[in-house]
Amino acid sequence: MSSRVITPGVSGGGPNVRSLEAPGLRIGERIIKALLWVAATLSVVVTTGIVISLLLPSVGFFQQVSIVEFLTGTIWAPAFAEPSFGVLPIVVGTLMVVLFAMLVAVPVGLTSAIYLSEYAPTKVRKAIKPILEVLEGIPTVAIGLFAFSVLTPLIRELTPFLPWTGPFSIGVAGITVGLLIIPLVSSVSDDAMRSVPMSLREGAYAMGATKFEVALRVVLPAAISGVIAAFVLGISRAIGETMVVLLVAGAGNPVLSFDPTKGIQTMTAYIGSTATGDISQGTITYDSIFAVGALLFLMTLVMNVIAIRLVRRFREVYD
Repeated sequence: MSSRVITPGVSGGGPNVRSLEAPGLRIGERIIKALLWVAATLSVVVTTGIVISLLLPSVGFFQQVSIVEFLTGTIWAPAFAEPSFGVLPIVVGTLMVVLFAMLVAVPVGLTSAIYLSEYAPTKVRKAIKPILEVLEGIPTVAIGLFAFSVLTPLIRELTPFLPWTGPFSIGVAGITVGLLIIPLVSSVSDDAMRSVPMSLREGAYAMGATKFEVALRVVLPAAISGVIAAFVLGISRAIGETMVVLLVAGAGNPVLSFDPTKGIQTMTAYIGSTATGDISQGTITYDSIFAVGALLFLMTLVMNVIAIRLVRRFREVYD
């Protein structure tokens, strides 16, 4: 708490103002500033450490394997007697998971957000919103077990015309990841739509627009930057998902295939199944884990940079 003491000025000058701040407040503010500085510095240090830990073994890997072979090769067999390091099969597997996940999460999550923001009564929203936030914290291994034991047999029964082979499926893995990120997409999109000023809605209603038109043509465009951010978070979660993919898509089929009914290895599945302590440190197979991790990091970084530009391009600021 601070106070000001005003004393008369000298020789026609204005009043002299002396600021008296409580010593305890000054110390408290300094402690808070120091803690904030430590937190910001720690985040930078941790991020830098992660990047360095990925890059150093990756440099050793690319000293033995051509980066062109790594990025364009179609055979991924790092542990074979005659190893091959074409990362394209597991990159395709990762992108297929992301594709199926977003095909599920975007329409369902966005529709749920529109309902919660524009249609749901207050009591319904207060009941559903906390449930969505709790669903975000469900362990992914539990969802993976549910998908493997319940969802996979169910989808196979509903689609007997598809050529299902083996117990694993990259398509079911993508659908499961989509179900996993629906609460995230819905919650963040709902918050973005709720932040749109009510005056925009009232102006649209005054011009004769229906609630559906207001939701799609006024609220959604006004909140598009937040909705894009929700999609980006969902994609990042889908790219980095490991346990669901390991349990549902399998970890032993690094083949280049676009068939959603087959089990295909992904980048995270390879890292999760290989980094178990059974391989010797310093070997090329060991370094390949970090090379794949670095590529995964680079893919996520590029996607986030693009997303930031899109958010800035479509951001709406309201007074």
